[in-house]
Amino acid sequence: MRWLRPFRTLRRELSPTTPREASDAVVRNLMLHAFPARATKRALAWGTTGWLGTVTLGFFLVLCATGGVLLLLYVPSVERAYASMKDLESVVVFGSWLRGTHRAAAHLMVVAVVLHLVRVFLTGAYKKEGAPGAFRPLNWLVGIGLLVVTLGLSFTGYLLPWDQLAYWAVTVGTRIAASVPLVGEQARHLLLGGSSIGQPTLTRFYALHCFVLPAATLLLTFWHLWRVRKDGGLAASDRVVDDAIEKARHAPAAAGKSYTLLGTTAGGTVSTRSPAPLLHEATSFAVPNLVRRAMLVLLATLALSSLLGLVSAAPLEQAADPERTPNPAKAPWYFLWLQELVSILSFEVGGRVLDGAFLGGIVVPGLLLGLLAAWPWLDRSPREAAGLWFHPARRVQCRVFLALLLVVVALGVVGTFFRGPYWAWTSPFAPTLPVPTRV
Repeated sequence: MRWLRPFRTLRRELSPTTPREASDAVVRNLMLHAFPARATKRALAWGTTGWLGTVTLGFFLVLCATGGVLLLLYVPSVERAYASMKDLESVVVFGSWLRGTHRAAAHLMVVAVVLHLVRVFLTGAYKKEGAPGAFRPLNWLVGIGLLVVTLGLSFTGYLLPWDQLAYWAVTVGTRIAASVPLVGEQARHLLLGGSSIGQPTLTRFYALHCFVLPAATLLLTFWHLWRVRKDGGLAASDRVVDDAIEKARHAPAAAGKSYTLLGTTAGGTVSTRSPAPLLHEATSFAVPNLVRRAMLVLLATLALSSLLGLVSAAPLEQAADPERTPNPAKAPWYFLWLQELVSILSFEVGGRVLDGAFLGGIVVPGLLLGLLAAWPWLDRSPREAAGLWFHPARRVQCRVFLALLLVVVALGVVGTFFRGPYWAWTSPFAPTLPVPTRV
């Protein structure tokens, strides 16, 4: 029957029975066109990359799916935003689970993109050496851009429930942005649409969260995937190609042949030393091997987000009240390390209190991002170090990187569990209810 032909074609493309079908599937199918015809077995291994890039993409797809439904139920109005959240919690069928899944996927995406960045650094996968025409530092910069956009997605979505937690977390975050000399106040005014958080702020955050930043994420993701193909695949595959060429160069000449396109001349005769057979042994067809692994990872991200949304509902405090400040007012958890750094760098000198918002909230993170962006050009390790975990030539820089990451995590833990009212030190086992303060 004719109506069954598309399904039969899809089954044949996802489960090819011949090498020809496996090669044709990549060309004929729009979704499979992003994959190469063949991939190295090292790149397919779970321990090579942890599949963290696919994990990040999976959480983004969950966010798009759940966010598309929430878009139909949410009202971006100061008067009705909080009420629509209450309706999701108590009136809409599976509304609480839907919102919890969206929140879990948002938090997990931040974690996944950071871990993906860490993996690329520790394996030296940003090094420019690779296939002819490869330039992996550019893809490293695209990855840093994806990290910034992901944080922007989470931050802009934080305000939409319009409760006390969201309102004052955004207040803290925008105050840090206002500490930039010369342009800080203008940037804060542009972001808020005024001097305080109100309807213009909610409208702008809604537009950024639902349209502008998702479009930027899709654009950067497509560019990122295209650059992976343009650079010859993963950096871990470069060693496979190099080893195959080196072995072919020292292999004995094949009997019965007198010429080859990749042959070399030795002793006045043409000898056959082609790396193609060795490369064939070290690679496998992307369809179905790579595709099935990718589908498994995407299903795992969906299952994890759904499970967390089921067992841990998204918090919803009282409606936002500009006259009642929580004590302490904390930024979102992924910015708490900055808030703690601002607190540490705020000190008194000669009777004057120096505000650490600019130094701790702008200068330090700006220097860290700038150093990350410039590192592919500062890294002088050999070509052989690309794609390998903790290569001896990169051991010192990996340790320094992990130490800085540990400091960031420690600052976040301190800001989360050890800071109480008035940002004073407290025990994590002390009552966690905020102390409201009239302003």
